[in-house]
Amino acid sequence: MHSVEASAPGVVPFPPDFRMQEVATNGTTVHVRIGGAGPAVVLLHGYGETGDMWGALATDLARDHTVIVPDLRGMGLSAKPVGGFDKKTQAHDVAGVLDEIGIEKADLVTHDIGNMVGFAFAASYRNRVLKFVLIDAPLPGVGPWEEILKNPLLWHFRFGGPDMERLVAGRERIYLDRFWNEFSATPARFSEAAREHYAALYSRPGAMHSGFAQFAAFDQDAIDNKAFLAAGKLAMPVLALGGEKSFGLFMAEVMRFAASDVQGAVIPDSGHWIMEENPIATTALVRAFLDGGS
Repeated sequence: MHSVEASAPGVVPFPPDFRMQEVATNGTTVHVRIGGAGPAVVLLHGYGETGDMWGALATDLARDHTVIVPDLRGMGLSAKPVGGFDKKTQAHDVAGVLDEIGIEKADLVTHDIGNMVGFAFAASYRNRVLKFVLIDAPLPGVGPWEEILKNPLLWHFRFGGPDMERLVAGRERIYLDRFWNEFSATPARFSEAAREHYAALYSRPGAMHSGFAQFAAFDQDAIDNKAFLAAGKLAMPVLALGGEKSFGLFMAEVMRFAASDVQGAVIPDSGHWIMEENPIATTALVRAFLDGGS
């Protein structure tokens, strides 16, 4: 079952000493990559990619961190359950992974839908997250969410259901190219080999259904996030990163509605796909924050 990832054409490979583990938790099975030694850091991917996106950052962080990289529920090489795609449930998936490998506290680095799962985890388990980096995607129900929804580029938030699945069946690459092209500053930096790699993973049985379900859960996520914030903003240090040609410093504006200690920064010469478009700057910004004082 690991043949797609083992070759990982077009993506930066994880160091060879990383191991892969299937963790049964919270009614599903999560595929996890684990490597390095030292303080723990969890990397959560978003839509259109899998945990494979983090190869370059994981390589850097593994020099002095224990790096944990799950594929989100229903995505990549994780199991494809029928439900549970609200981000609060997926936060419990993350907690179960950490419990299984014996880690109590960790830093979080997240991108896209991973931001939403990471926020639900940080809000549900506030004493388990030391520092939190969120990259280039808003949070349902937080701050200007309703205005963000009006952006016509985000039509995919409401795209789903059985007829939509029929439309994209066998055409997964066409659907995904739209994201990789429209949300890039320089689409060519999302290589053809990487596109083939992710399209193969998203063409697996149940994968597109699971992806649509991630978006379909946004209304419930908004309800859950408002309840989280009613209990108080996040207190841990937060770095909100936005691509220069995407969310930019608006990421920090959004996160100030949700956290009390927020720094903002911009990944230069990049759209949404930060690890493909400018991995060097992304890695430098993340490491400086994780290594810095609280």
